[in-house]
Amino acid sequence: MSMHYDVLETRDPSEREREILTRLPQQIAHAQASSPYFAEALAKVDARTVNSRAALSRLPVLRKHALIELQKQHKPFGGLTATPLASPDLRFGRIFASPGPIYDPEGRGADWWRFARSLHAAGFRAGDLVHNTFSYHFTPAGFMFEGAAQSIGCCVFPAGTGQTEMQVDAINDLRPCAYVGTPSFLKIILEKADQRSIDLNSLKKALVSGEALLPGQRSLFAERGIACFQAYGTADLGLIAYETEAGEGLVLDEELILEIVRPGTGDPVPEGEVGEVVITSFNPDYPLIRFGTGDMSAVLPGLSPCGRTNTRIKGWLGRADQTTKFKGMFIHPEQVAEVVKRHPAVDRARLVVSNPDGNDRMTLYCSVIDAKEGETSAKAIAASIRAVTKLRGEVSIVPAGSLPNDGKVIEDARKY
Repeated sequence: MSMHYDVLETRDPSEREREILTRLPQQIAHAQASSPYFAEALAKVDARTVNSRAALSRLPVLRKHALIELQKQHKPFGGLTATPLASPDLRFGRIFASPGPIYDPEGRGADWWRFARSLHAAGFRAGDLVHNTFSYHFTPAGFMFEGAAQSIGCCVFPAGTGQTEMQVDAINDLRPCAYVGTPSFLKIILEKADQRSIDLNSLKKALVSGEALLPGQRSLFAERGIACFQAYGTADLGLIAYETEAGEGLVLDEELILEIVRPGTGDPVPEGEVGEVVITSFNPDYPLIRFGTGDMSAVLPGLSPCGRTNTRIKGWLGRADQTTKFKGMFIHPEQVAEVVKRHPAVDRARLVVSNPDGNDRMTLYCSVIDAKEGETSAKAIAASIRAVTKLRGEVSIVPAGSLPNDGKVIEDARKY
């Protein structure tokens, strides 16, 4: 029984890079030809030239929050899908709604969302009975994991959310060995079983998603003999990355190109620096090109000890949309990025909004390459803040490398 899902996971990294960059121009051309949105957004792009990460980084980023307005203007999917809703060769099997609302399609075929790879890494195997507590109502998570589990030969109990007493009874009666759902709900189920003096010791493995897996939760599950792994995905992209037995970061899925960019921009950051997760998908039905998830993470250098050779990320590190309101006006990360762009001496900036004396104040902390040059340009930077945001702000010059590597561009430090 192989510990790896397929040979793709253990490819030489250079081979993988060559293969995805060879496929990239074809996917760009497919998106241009088949998706009305990308036909317009990439109208001036020669797909044949988008054959490197540098070329990809010059394309515009489509951020998740933009989908709400796009879908209002062009129902139901904002012109992003490559399979027309009324086409005779319709490949969509289901349509879901996420908060917003944002409507997400599901194409036909086994494991369309590609979560089987993460289940395999978590130890799920053919013949396992899986207790699936993700919702089957409106959102796609329940079907994401059911399709993945069935594709590797598992049997699924579609428990869905809520009804804790019934969840405990079903696990006690059916004796599943595997759980999928959020970690917090698994904890609730176990605690309810304890209250009723029911031992759910059939559960031996779990794959959790939808929220962060806290160290205390992992320890609690381990004490009960449950090996718990986590997967990271979205309703737009499916699986993005997954945890392995090595327990060192999350390994990227094989059907994606990952970029970590500075929030508010499309500019990739150096390896190890925190930024927004931007994904290019090779999905033919829903070809998302440079899709900004709004999630923050960072690349974990090196290869996983488990033998998988794809890029690793550190997991979910917060949200990239740090928009805040100051004196009645919204300030966006894109505006901070525009200020920095006007001053080459600034290599990183962090806008802090505070109210130390009860009055709101905003200060742009600028990490500069040349401290002397930074001191002389503080007045110019303040003028740029005024020009870009229409608001007055202070500027504080700090040494290069002194700002925290947490991906924050705007910090609201006000205390109420």
